[in-house]
Amino acid sequence: MKRTGLILFTLTVLLAACAQVDLSAPIPAFETGVDSNTWAKIPAGEFFSGQAAKITPIDYDYEVMVTDVTVRQYSDFLTSALATGAVKVGQFNGKKAIVGAYPGDAFHGVKHEEKIDPGDWIFIPLDDPASRFSFDGTTFAPVSGYENHPMTNVTWFGGWAYCGAVGGRLPMELEWEKAARGSADARAFPWGEDIEGSRTNYYASRDPFENMSSFGSRTAPVGFYNGKVYDGFQTVSNASPYGLFDMAGNVWQWTGDVYEGMHYRFLRGGSKDVYDMDLRIWVRNNATPTYFSPGVGFRCAR
Repeated sequence: MKRTGLILFTLTVLLAACAQVDLSAPIPAFETGVDSNTWAKIPAGEFFSGQAAKITPIDYDYEVMVTDVTVRQYSDFLTSALATGAVKVGQFNGKKAIVGAYPGDAFHGVKHEEKIDPGDWIFIPLDDPASRFSFDGTTFAPVSGYENHPMTNVTWFGGWAYCGAVGGRLPMELEWEKAARGSADARAFPWGEDIEGSRTNYYASRDPFENMSSFGSRTAPVGFYNGKVYDGFQTVSNASPYGLFDMAGNVWQWTGDVYEGMHYRFLRGGSKDVYDMDLRIWVRNNATPTYFSPGVGFRCAR
């Protein structure tokens, strides 16, 4: 996995967390009251993009999901897609995976560029201990307690396919950034300029899903940080100016841009495995579209 503008140590932290956290251990289960089926309208107009706060126009209205896609939502999608033949059980790097068709990308022969040909590509791995779903050969179901957590271990292709199935697409980077920042100012985080552990899920934020004895953490339910108190843990809302939750922290989010001469895809938002400074709106991360991780998820736009 390549990184853009981030210290490589954060990747070491992520790998250490994956290796040391007991991913099968019970987690606190909370209902946040946030509806993962809702979308927020982002109006046309200018906003401040990037760390340099460049005034940038987007000349159309669009919508973005208020939360990341949940394990329940993605499991239902896979069950339906398997029944219709849109996905199937296949192989990726010699291991079982759910694969599906992708039309391919234009290839320009740029140095280090890899071909993305039409064909079947991995959506999610099967039998991975970090996955939060079960599969009995016909039906996918969330692991108990993770129903309303963000779907992770999903590749860019897997996010692309889900968004298409619900009448949307992955958000472009600028669309994502405007949805996170709003248009009034050049804030560093979706909620403003400061960050604290009661606001979102990041490395050493001391949230209820963290196990600092093993230097690791787990995802929080989508919309968990909404101002409610959960078993004595007071949260502060992390909603963006347009009402989108978790646009910083919890899981990295795939974006939809396919750049000429580049097979890498970009992610935004930071995750449970990075430091607070890496949750700033302008921070970018990149990976091959076949990459999957317990710290990577997505949401859709339309």
